[in-house]
Amino acid sequence: MKLAFAAGLVVGVVAPAVGFFLVERRMSLIGDGIGHTAFAGVALAQLLGLDPVLTALVVSVAGALVMELLHSRGGAVGDQALAFLLYTSMAAAVVLASAARAVNAGLFAYLFGSILTVEPGTVLKMSAAGALVLAVIAALYRRLLAVALDEEAARACGLPVLGLNLLVAVLAALTVALSMRTVGLLLVAALMVLPVLAAGRLARSVRSTLLIAMALGALSAVGGLSLSWVSDLAPGGTIVLVAAGLYLLSLGAGLVRRRVTV
Repeated sequence: MKLAFAAGLVVGVVAPAVGFFLVERRMSLIGDGIGHTAFAGVALAQLLGLDPVLTALVVSVAGALVMELLHSRGGAVGDQALAFLLYTSMAAAVVLASAARAVNAGLFAYLFGSILTVEPGTVLKMSAAGALVLAVIAALYRRLLAVALDEEAARACGLPVLGLNLLVAVLAALTVALSMRTVGLLLVAALMVLPVLAAGRLARSVRSTLLIAMALGALSAVGGLSLSWVSDLAPGGTIVLVAAGLYLLSLGAGLVRRRVTV
């Protein structure tokens, strides 16, 4: 459980930090598309006998870059690029898993998470990758935020919009690969988005939205793991349900605050 809490905290903090920029760009579902791509990478690893995490990372980064290039240079709007990534990657995952004859419990563990089986070495790798993601966000925060809020204004100011968007896509892919052993590929997108949406209802500034989202992500991880341990529930799904509950609470808090101010 100590290792599970450590892994959950890493994902709970990092996922909303990256998801913040996706939500601001109105591309909240990109994590879902990258998760499907990472699943195709896991199936490919099963077929070729490669490391699942590393292969999923490489494939998901490639998929995220393709989607961003389709959106930025190919003329496809966000939902079209996402649809392309979703459908092709899921079809590839099914074909590859079938060819590898790997449709088993081990494969589905990556879909829904298996946080109670993480090892010390895995937690160290997750922590290092998470620290790298947060360091990049801290170093480029103002530029990333400028592009997320208004691409045209950022381009007029001379910022490398395409490069920064590609960087966010890579960070999202790294976060998905980081999270697939904890909350699972199908649930990580929710942890990237729900804490950010809840924070948007509570915060009074853009910076505080990011910080509150990270705090709510950590709370979701700790609360979900604790509840799953006490009630013998699936940890990954419980973490996401706690995040959803926090979002609903934020909606209620927002309504109360508006009535009080009126």
